[in-house]
Amino acid sequence: MDLGFFTMPIHPPARSLTETLKEDREAALLADELGFTEAFFGEHITDAAENIASGLIFIASLINETSRIKLGSGTVNLANHHPAMVAAEVALIDHMAEGRFIFGISPGGLQSDAEAFGNLDNDRTAMFLEAINHILEIWSSDPPYDLKGEFWNISTKKTYMADLAQGVIAKPYQQPHPPIVVTAVAPFSKGVTAAAERGWDPISANFLQPQWVKSHWPKYAEGCENGDRIADPKNWRVAKSIFVADDQSTAEKYGTEPGGAYHTYFYSLFKKLLFHGRANLFKTSPDQPDEELNVETIVDQLVIRGDVNSVVDQLLAFREEIGDFGTLLYAGHDWADRELGRRSMELMATEVMPRVNDALGSESAGA
Repeated sequence: MDLGFFTMPIHPPARSLTETLKEDREAALLADELGFTEAFFGEHITDAAENIASGLIFIASLINETSRIKLGSGTVNLANHHPAMVAAEVALIDHMAEGRFIFGISPGGLQSDAEAFGNLDNDRTAMFLEAINHILEIWSSDPPYDLKGEFWNISTKKTYMADLAQGVIAKPYQQPHPPIVVTAVAPFSKGVTAAAERGWDPISANFLQPQWVKSHWPKYAEGCENGDRIADPKNWRVAKSIFVADDQSTAEKYGTEPGGAYHTYFYSLFKKLLFHGRANLFKTSPDQPDEELNVETIVDQLVIRGDVNSVVDQLLAFREEIGDFGTLLYAGHDWADRELGRRSMELMATEVMPRVNDALGSESAGA
């Protein structure tokens, strides 16, 4: 199992944007130093807690300061962008990264972003599909372009100058395009099936109950079968909120205390999703009433925390519950305590994952 990194991120809104961005970059650089295989960065325009307005700009700031780690958008929210701009910017990033780029896409889940861009009442899934179809058509065809759609028309026919390459949008470094991944949030997600049919792979979100994470694999396998692909668990990424400390008591306190980094994260998500009628993601059964949900229980259920031995055991139990997958994405959280935040990532990379993989190797050898 590979170890990756995924951050939305969520910080206390009162913190300085300058400081939280520095912290997010420090976490990304640390992930590269520790051998994390990949890292994804969110995109939210209208939220002071989810502070990275452009995952692509943030990735551009990391390319020359990292050497091994693959950098991914988590995600480009296509309903909020003109597809010609996305096609050009992603091609630019892919060339700058010389192939160390993964193209994460979604319609966008932040409702205030949708309102700001005037598409709150639109069919954003339809916008998402049209946008990615336009982007892929731009990358696979030669200019001049003349693409028609319900939401966007893209043409360079009138201004195309072949000898000067005017009217040309660059193709990506990776051919035919960077790997495409989609975030999977809904239980039994039909979007995972549709994505797999097209050759894309899923990231299961870290704020889902394990039984809803588990529901993504059969939907992915169904889509792979429809798309004449082999459903390989190595292509399934699963994000998880994890805190590792040198001792159990520190881990328990830091990982659960009200007002702490993990509690703040899930408080923010819970309140937003509850407001928009999506609290089902935190429920342990579909018929559980909203009134039974509270942040403390959600944190207790969804945050793996402990010393190295405890976290290893919890991760193996989590994998046993949801099934085999290829990459565990360590979810980035605010560093309320910088040293503890860094130490958790260090222990995760140098102690926890080697032991997890040793256990999985022994399990395979005994099968």
